[in-house]
Amino acid sequence: MNNRERTHAVLHYEKYDRMPVVHFGYWGELLDKWLAEGHITAEERRGYGDGNAIDRQMNQRLGFDYGHCCQVGAANDLFPGFEYKVLEEYPDGSYVYQSGMGLIEKARRGATSIPMTVGTLLTDRDAWEKEYKHRLTWRPERVNADRIRQIAAHQDEYDVPFGVHVGSYYGKVRDMLGVENLAYLYADDEELYAEIIATLGETSYQNVKMILELGIRPDFAHYWEDICFKNGPLVSPEVFAEYVGPWYKKTTDLLLSYGCDIVSLDCDGCIDKLVPIWLENGVNTMFPIEVGTWNASIAPWREKYGKSLRGIGGMDKRVFAMDYAAIDRELERLKPLIELGGFIPCPDHRLPPESKWENVQYYCEQFRKMF
Repeated sequence: MNNRERTHAVLHYEKYDRMPVVHFGYWGELLDKWLAEGHITAEERRGYGDGNAIDRQMNQRLGFDYGHCCQVGAANDLFPGFEYKVLEEYPDGSYVYQSGMGLIEKARRGATSIPMTVGTLLTDRDAWEKEYKHRLTWRPERVNADRIRQIAAHQDEYDVPFGVHVGSYYGKVRDMLGVENLAYLYADDEELYAEIIATLGETSYQNVKMILELGIRPDFAHYWEDICFKNGPLVSPEVFAEYVGPWYKKTTDLLLSYGCDIVSLDCDGCIDKLVPIWLENGVNTMFPIEVGTWNASIAPWREKYGKSLRGIGGMDKRVFAMDYAAIDRELERLKPLIELGGFIPCPDHRLPPESKWENVQYYCEQFRKMF
């Protein structure tokens, strides 16, 4: 079996020879540390990207089979984006800038935490009509047709799961407005709120449709949202179900008509209240299932929703900063979760700066032996 076949078998509750050893990439600060320690070269540090040749080289040295990422996609949000520009700078090293999504944020140079939202260019319907709507509306140029055809001609040669990225229906709206402004928009202008989500949803749908019509046959499709924190979602589940749910359903039905029945979604935080909405609308694989401070696990979801729910993630990445004994305990904790089926352990986010190269190697070696 190759890793593409293994992954298909695990997520479809079929027999497999061994569990694939999967990761979710690395924080830049960790790559900087590994460069300083001599584990990777300067060329590898500069050129690293999810799923590229350097990632595959590192997989071989560390012991991973592959990283969970997509091989194909299109321009699913602002096209073109706004110009990035610094608006103000302060003596303490902080500065205010305009992002490519039109969000006005404040950050501090050298800091790696999430920046503070100051404002947005999307202030009202007039701004939407003049500055945003044409950047979100679908047109064929969003899909690089020549590249898609070339990939489609060789997609059967991949020995890792072949994925298509299908975008974001709410997280990217949050990236344009900020959490508070997006919440206020629903109260202040519900019609505009719905129109923005619908425009983004239709663009994503048309992109996926064109990609499939050009010959791509993905093993899985993947969404990104990141709309939860440690206590739950950043949006009312009822509102999310009403305005966003139908767009998931429209696209997942399209994917299913082309034979793609595994749809994963990347959302950090405590996602429990959104899980049933995703399942009802064709998203069946939760990722990265952060252990974190909220102790996420596939086990209670499986008990509640049955085998229709799959998972990739749920491995506590914090043990990479500890010792071999901590890694052994984490592997033991994963045993009953793997036995549930339909679950592939993967570090529950990008590996953090404290991770030790030798610990990651040990984890991969022991994981392969045990599973």
